Amino acid sequence: MSPVCPAPLCRQFWKAGNYNDGLFSKSSPKNGTSFLRIHPKFLHSNATSHKWAFGAIAELVDNAVDEIQTGATFVIVDKLLNPKDGSSALLIQDNGGGMDPEAMRCCLSFGFSDKKSESAIGQYGNGFKTSSMRLGADVVVFSRCMKNRQWTQSIGLLSYTFLTRAGLDRIVVPMVEYEFISTTGKWNSICPEQHFVNNLSLMLQWSPFSTEEALLKQLDDIGDHGSRIIIYNLWLNNEGKMELDFQSDPEDIRISCDAESGKSCSSTSVSDLHLANTLQYSLRAYLSVLYLQIPENFCIWLRGRIVEYHNIARDLKYPEFIVYKPQNGGCKEGSIITSIGFLKEAPLVNIHGFNVYHRNRLILPFWNVAGSSTTRSRGIVGVLEANFIQPTHNKQDFEKTPLFQKLENRLKEMTWEYWDYHCGLIGYHATKRLHKPSQVSSESRQKHATAKRKDHDHSIEPEILKRKAGLRVNLTGPESIQNPPATTTTSHLEDQEMVLLLKENKRLYARCFEYEKMDEELNAKVTLLRKELKEAQREYGRLLVESGSLEYPKMESAVTL
Repeated sequence: MSPVCPAPLCRQFWKAGNYNDGLFSKSSPKNGTSFLRIHPKFLHSNATSHKWAFGAIAELVDNAVDEIQTGATFVIVDKLLNPKDGSSALLIQDNGGGMDPEAMRCCLSFGFSDKKSESAIGQYGNGFKTSSMRLGADVVVFSRCMKNRQWTQSIGLLSYTFLTRAGLDRIVVPMVEYEFISTTGKWNSICPEQHFVNNLSLMLQWSPFSTEEALLKQLDDIGDHGSRIIIYNLWLNNEGKMELDFQSDPEDIRISCDAESGKSCSSTSVSDLHLANTLQYSLRAYLSVLYLQIPENFCIWLRGRIVEYHNIARDLKYPEFIVYKPQNGGCKEGSIITSIGFLKEAPLVNIHGFNVYHRNRLILPFWNVAGSSTTRSRGIVGVLEANFIQPTHNKQDFEKTPLFQKLENRLKEMTWEYWDYHCGLIGYHATKRLHKPSQVSSESRQKHATAKRKDHDHSIEPEILKRKAGLRVNLTGPESIQNPPATTTTSHLEDQEMVLLLKENKRLYARCFEYEKMDEELNAKVTLLRKELKEAQREYGRLLVESGSLEYPKMESAVTL
């Protein structure tokens, strides 16, 4: 390691907080008031809320996605090399609105958040600190912003290495700030000269960059506006290897399966290669399902290639859409629609669970509510957005409130009910019959099940919802129409009901065939348009990289306008 930019005292994250500097935090009296200092150890203990490294990366990507409302069209997640020692560093960059100096200070402080929008993912003002310190010991942040017709750029350094090696008993965050002077066409420092010199000196000693010119070059790579985060001195796992694996796949970032979960990544079984398992160690797989919806003009670039958005609901066969109306103290908390069905790979995969989103962000992937002791959930997967409950600070779970417990119980009921009515469609035998067998067809049994769920106010008209969700309606095929079961009942009314049901089934099947044909045509058009869009995005990314290496000749005129 370079003596100019030394590594932290301990390179393993879960041991990095075990050091003794012989110093204790003290209150600092000022004008008769005591101000409490925050000890550097808090940076580490605060970051332990993230047990999973990908959860920390997701927090930083969330910040970029929140910038969509300010015009962001991409976020880049990539590997960089530390110019001082050649070690790997993590880059996260977006072209959002950026941060002015005051916003940068809030970002590097604790508990400040200006995200008031109900659609914003971040809300606690702590995500940047916990996530960056969970991934590496040090982070340097660059941001360029246009606000109130004034162009500013800021650089901030949050260095656990600096704080521990210097033996400080409080958190010190060096920052340098500039504003663009249109009359001269140059960037001038906003800070007092001595303050600027001191902070810049600390940055050049403890950041990956040795000169002010190298620091400013990172700002030029941002463009007109946006933020650029570089996390370095990345943590090692318990085996002494880098926790983030950049070598196994040049287009992905991975976590060692053996180190994290005791599972092998080399398995080729259908279940092991399914998204539910690969997202645990593949960042590309995790980012593909991280958001329930994402604008067409926004893309996530991971190591030079766009992450393909994946809609889990489209992986389901025999889907149903069930309305759940949570109540708290007798008051309704709104209503949510849960998509539930068998995975398209069923019954070959032993994967089940619900993917629960909050404000468009995945919190619980493939949450197993039914337990592992029963087979009445094999292959059943659901998708829902639960905005009526609150996620934990690391956004990997929900607060265990009474509303959450009610949701868990209702999803368990949905799973078992769906299994009992549909397991025969993929070759399983029902373990429980919900009503006495009769001579009516499977279609009438499904209608009876739907009517029963309507009475409990937990479902809505399947055909309308399926058409709304853009998914095909699954009805019994023509075989059941051509070969209706023989009836032994003597009731004339039941015979008439059977005839009506069969006629209705024929009519619905004919309509379904028309919709399937239209769906195929529309899907073909969508595929073509997406291909054209991806080609345009790739060209945009290439031009963006090229423009990043150019000078900024039109900056003055842009500010004047």
